[in-house]
Amino acid sequence: MTLSQPKHRARGPQGDDFADGGFTFRPATKEQIKARVAIHGISGSGKTWTSLALAHGLGEKLAVIDTERGAASKYVGQRGIHFDVLQMSKYDPRDLVKALAAAAQAGYGTVLIDSLTHYWKGADGTLDQVDKAKARYGGNSFGGWKEGTPMQNEMVDALLSYPGHVIATMRSHTEWSLERNQQGVLEPKRVGTRAEQRKGIEYEFDVVGQMDINNTLTVIKSRCPALHNRVLEKPDGGQLAKELLAWLNDGAAAVDPAEYIKRATAKDATYEGLLALYGEVEARGLLATPHLDGDEPTSLGELIKARGTALKNQ
Repeated sequence: MTLSQPKHRARGPQGDDFADGGFTFRPATKEQIKARVAIHGISGSGKTWTSLALAHGLGEKLAVIDTERGAASKYVGQRGIHFDVLQMSKYDPRDLVKALAAAAQAGYGTVLIDSLTHYWKGADGTLDQVDKAKARYGGNSFGGWKEGTPMQNEMVDALLSYPGHVIATMRSHTEWSLERNQQGVLEPKRVGTRAEQRKGIEYEFDVVGQMDINNTLTVIKSRCPALHNRVLEKPDGGQLAKELLAWLNDGAAAVDPAEYIKRATAKDATYEGLLALYGEVEARGLLATPHLDGDEPTSLGELIKARGTALKNQ
């Protein structure tokens, strides 16, 4: 799948009623949320299996977006794990936006991206997009990133706004370290450092774990108190899911983005009503929720804006 260049619409006072809604503070509330988990590690660390078991334990219809040549499918049937899979061979970040939109429309409650690394440094990934754009700007790196950065950001926005649980694996940069074995002899040991994605990607997730060659999971970031600083040897993904769900479900019931889509596409929708709906969706941080309009990927915010603009023009 290869998508057209993204269209960026200016938002602001130049005649755009669907602009940012200003700076309005509202009482903070605790609502149920969806998982945003990243697990990275070197080859053979167990990140795919651990992520699959965790995704299965969340108890929702599961889809896998596979860039690892069928690695996840080798585990089908183990411990009752079954899922649908989308095999990807090109890794344009806009294609991941489209895949997430298709998964949302199909009703998958959990999506596993195995792995997110390819959309950074794989064929047609963000780095490739930057190089192609740089060539059009006479080798100017700033020109390349001017096009590549919005693609990367829109992909991350779609991932974070997905109306279900999202788990992403990432490869780790591999380095070698000399360490003493049990006999006191120095020997080289393969270790993973930071994830192979854009620097700072870990800030976007609620839980981030790193796995080593001994299949040990170290939680290096967690907004879930029960998982904070945990170190787990050969982790049980199902048990991890139970602990994570207890935290995710602690709060008032959240609004299903599908309800916003129904309101946006209702036959009796009005321009004024869509303006108010846009503000409500914006306040909840759901404007970037991926959505398919026919075969074209869009977002919940763009859907509301397009319908409202059409009604205004009528």
